[in-house]
Amino acid sequence: MRKRFEQQLTLGSIPIGETRIPLGRRAGALPGLCAALKEIFISSEWNEKVFEILESKITTGKKRTGRPGMDLWQIFVLSQVRLCQNTSYEELHHIANYDHLIRQIMGIEKGFGHERQEVRYQNIIDNVSLLDDQAVRELNQVIVEFGHEVFKKKEVAALCLKTDSFVVKSNVHFPTDYNLLWESTRKCLDMVGKFLEKYPEVPGWRKIRNWYSEMKSMMRAVGKATSSGGKGKEQRIKDSVNRYLLKANTLLNKLSESKHLFPQREITDLLLFMELERFMGLLDKHIDLLERRLIKGEQIPHEEKLFSIFEEYTEWITKGKLYPNVELGKKVAITTDQYHLIVDYQIMEYQSDSEIVELLAESLLSQFLIKSWSFDKGFWHRKNKQLLEEKVEKVIMPKKGKCNKLEQEQEEQRYFKRLKNKHSAIESNINELECRGLDRCPDRGYPNFKRYIGLAVAAYNLRRIGKELIEARRRSRQLTVNEARIAA
Repeated sequence: MRKRFEQQLTLGSIPIGETRIPLGRRAGALPGLCAALKEIFISSEWNEKVFEILESKITTGKKRTGRPGMDLWQIFVLSQVRLCQNTSYEELHHIANYDHLIRQIMGIEKGFGHERQEVRYQNIIDNVSLLDDQAVRELNQVIVEFGHEVFKKKEVAALCLKTDSFVVKSNVHFPTDYNLLWESTRKCLDMVGKFLEKYPEVPGWRKIRNWYSEMKSMMRAVGKATSSGGKGKEQRIKDSVNRYLLKANTLLNKLSESKHLFPQREITDLLLFMELERFMGLLDKHIDLLERRLIKGEQIPHEEKLFSIFEEYTEWITKGKLYPNVELGKKVAITTDQYHLIVDYQIMEYQSDSEIVELLAESLLSQFLIKSWSFDKGFWHRKNKQLLEEKVEKVIMPKKGKCNKLEQEQEEQRYFKRLKNKHSAIESNINELECRGLDRCPDRGYPNFKRYIGLAVAAYNLRRIGKELIEARRRSRQLTVNEARIAA
């Protein structure tokens, strides 16, 4: 039975509420994160909200008996530490077993001379992956509410929001149709290899290793021909591509003729067969694309292209920058307040900046009292500005293109210039997110991509809140020292 956290302390255990947080200014990011986590844990109001979300996602519908799994609190802590430190699971495994501060916050640290509790590598991966995008979004809402309680001086203080977008890159290499064709080939052969490993009696695939080497050699020959110069380049490209396509078509025909020979006696066999058919479809697609582009000289429409056969959600994004001029991933829009907390994030599905303003307004205007809201030119649209001006006192949305007289007067007002200058602070928030791991997502699959972004935002907010708690503690300590000096 999985618990929220271990209520009954064993001999030598150090209570989470007694964790000593380093107050030094150069202690790094972890003390800030741990200060916020400790405050959530010792506050009955906030830990109840966090545990309700974790229980609804992880323990709902499961039996109340059986072996104890990792505590919900430990799952929450480890998920935040990974993104706060921008670490791999290997490094997270080391931190969970040898970092005394994190072990105290997890509630598994014991005093000297007592048996240590070890956390296994696979347990960390299996348990952290139990969270999904919806659960992480709900946790983020609770964290933002907690942060506003820490930062706000007044109960109903209005927010000054800033919104901007950036690209979170997926973990893919730069795509070309000929290397995507090779990857489709390789995965088809991998599926065949798994069948042969289980059922070696399947005929016709004695030279499977030869297929690997020949297809890879031909892919490299095409790459060399397209990147080199000299006389007769076009003919060399066509010759190498024709050989490559002939071999790929031969393999596709062989797969189509022999796939019925692969046994489907178990569920795993059926799954392997479905994966084989999926990769065969991708192989056929990239044979067609390569032939149309390099043999027939067609311009392939953008909507027909695929930029990764593994991370199929990947988009080709050009934001008009000099470097990088092209990014592969998804655009994410974040909205921060005057306390530098991220109050909302949206993953953009083939959308431009101006297309998500209505969704942002629907989400945020129902939750917060907003005094001002600033954007850059990419979000401008006449309807967007009219929509926000009905409910927000000050809307900073510079016009894209030439302004008329009324718009020029509005953008020259003092408050407009002041808030427009303050808008650049969101760039530092984005830079911090990228330094904490949100430049490239290492997790595989779109659900894991969305969860990774949510956990990064939660870890960022917790670190910001913890930093404020440490500053307040430091100011309080300094005030006490000054009072003692005056009294002496």
